[in-house]
Amino acid sequence: MQRRDLLKHMAALGVVSSVTPGLDGTLMAQDNKAPDTLKYFPGFKPFKVKTSGAEINGVTGGSGPPILLLHGAPQTHITWRMVAPKLAATRTVVAADLRGYGDSSKPPDGEMHANYSKRAMALDQVEVMKHFGFDKFPVIGQDRGGRVTHRLALDHPDKVTRAAVLDIIPTHYLYTHVNIEFVQAYFHWFNYLRPAPGPENELKAQNDAAKARATGEIQLEYLRTSSDPANIHAMCEDYRAGASIDLQHDEADISKKIACPLRVLWSEKGPMGRIYEADGKGPGILNIWRTKASHVTGRPLPGGHNLQEDVPEMVLAEILDLIKGA
Repeated sequence: MQRRDLLKHMAALGVVSSVTPGLDGTLMAQDNKAPDTLKYFPGFKPFKVKTSGAEINGVTGGSGPPILLLHGAPQTHITWRMVAPKLAATRTVVAADLRGYGDSSKPPDGEMHANYSKRAMALDQVEVMKHFGFDKFPVIGQDRGGRVTHRLALDHPDKVTRAAVLDIIPTHYLYTHVNIEFVQAYFHWFNYLRPAPGPENELKAQNDAAKARATGEIQLEYLRTSSDPANIHAMCEDYRAGASIDLQHDEADISKKIACPLRVLWSEKGPMGRIYEADGKGPGILNIWRTKASHVTGRPLPGGHNLQEDVPEMVLAEILDLIKGA
């Protein structure tokens, strides 16, 4: 599908949205007291850092050279609970909620969803790391966090020393190579693009039902935030930005490559591997990333989409191998 055809289709869908902002211009979250997530991160400290466009929530711990960990949708920083404490043995670890997610703030949408562009999200994280005194650092991002990592490495090449993306293909590639397998596996990518409040109302009902059934502590913590209307809307804005302003940024930088070493990991049996590897018949995930980065290594792992939760020891080993000497 050509990008112009895609954008026409998005316009027909009405990939625009609006919500009522709070008095300070930010989206208002439900009045839920945030729990102490430090129980998942022994020895860590919580933080809230005001950036030029948001307030970012997260935890930090350890000492030594820095590393930044970014989560996917609809998760939060606690997705790194099985990896971050072990990294903290030798590193200063910063695990942050992306703007719009978890207990970070929810800025207003902005024109063309600009406040949920990966460029805006990436700048948040640069400013968070600067707050802690770090001008250069490795970044590890899974799912949506991987897309922020990609943009961060392009926009701030002087900041990112190493990067890893978990279970993603570049956004621009996905939207310019749409096929039925992608649509079937990632229907939510298109569903969330519809104008508010359609997708938001559906997700609210689904997440409330899941919350009523949930019994696990981690599941309940994820649903605490992902059933919040402001979080739901912000996540949809993230996807809407991906199909609009992010594509413009990607096309403007089409000839740019990530300069630092990039590690690419994906789920061996998940949709990414099934569609883009296809037992050697697909284009190849590493081949796709080599069009976007100069120094690419990587491999499939036996876990599911959330590799950092399914095979944390393997993810930890890959990260340590990537950042050694950095």
